[in-house]
Amino acid sequence: MLSEAGFILTDEERDYIEVADFGLSELEQTGLEVVVYVNTQRVCAKEIVMFPGQTCPEHRHPPFDGTPGKEETFRCRRGLVYLYLEGPPAEQPSCWPAKADRGAYTVWHEVVLRPGEQQLVSPNTLHWFQAGPDGAIVSEFSTQSRDDLDVFTDPDIARTTVVTSNWVSAGGEGEDAAAAAHR
Repeated sequence: MLSEAGFILTDEERDYIEVADFGLSELEQTGLEVVVYVNTQRVCAKEIVMFPGQTCPEHRHPPFDGTPGKEETFRCRRGLVYLYLEGPPAEQPSCWPAKADRGAYTVWHEVVLRPGEQQLVSPNTLHWFQAGPDGAIVSEFSTQSRDDLDVFTDPDIARTTVVTSNWVSAGGEGEDAAAAAHR
């Protein structure tokens, strides 16, 4: 998707694309793919790639090490992104993730981002987002990213990817999840 959109990545960036399924093993529905350009103690810049209808689950970035938590701006580069934040709920939300009926999604203030549009998300603010029907590419500009500290509403989520050696796919037994995702 990045190549089709005209993004040029170095070999190293391509080799280190993060595939995050949040420990749910349902990547096509819940997850995202991330290229991190820079992540220092002061700033972070990433590209987020999402399949059609793919959702990044509800979470917040809490305070840490004397900071108020991560502040981020999402800028839509391609496709549509439905961003949900704290605030007055949409009367008829455009998105309804699978676990919404079970309390895993609690904020419903909808902001629709089209290419060139952006939205600031303040620190410690609950939010989640979903790609539109053609998928999406989103640039994230933020203060330091500490994904390991994110707090998710869904207790089944694990932010750190775990690769198992006995994962089975169409590619055959024994192929690990990272290799399959990289294909």
